[in-house]
Amino acid sequence: MPSTPVFGSNVQIDCVLFDGAVVRDEYNTSESDEYVQITNYGEQAQQLLDWVLKDKNDSNQTFSFPEFSLMPEESIRVYTNEVHLSWGGFSFKRGSPIWNNSDADVAILLDALSVIVSEKSYDPGSPPGCEE
Repeated sequence: MPSTPVFGSNVQIDCVLFDGAVVRDEYNTSESDEYVQITNYGEQAQQLLDWVLKDKNDSNQTFSFPEFSLMPEESIRVYTNEVHLSWGGFSFKRGSPIWNNSDADVAILLDALSVIVSEKSYDPGSPPGCEE
């Protein structure tokens, strides 16, 4: 269920999976399977070229969208360090975790004009943020 579009956009962040299941070890220092899920709840496709997803508290953790049309009722995910073509194929390509497991971060989605269209936080004391 989407949150109310506080910022007037039909494209909204649904959830942040902040605690990945991929085990961190000497070869994998990130929780590569963390992701932010974004859905278009509108009736028209939305071009995401130059839209940005970022961690509100860390400007170094930023993902800029390439040319991509998000269709009505379609969801995509932006992973920390994995590529899943079935979810759009988007990744921060970071070798370290993005979303804090003990203190909530805030994911922010900005349009091509740098206007905030959605933001979402999470409760680190609850399950890791998204339901399958």
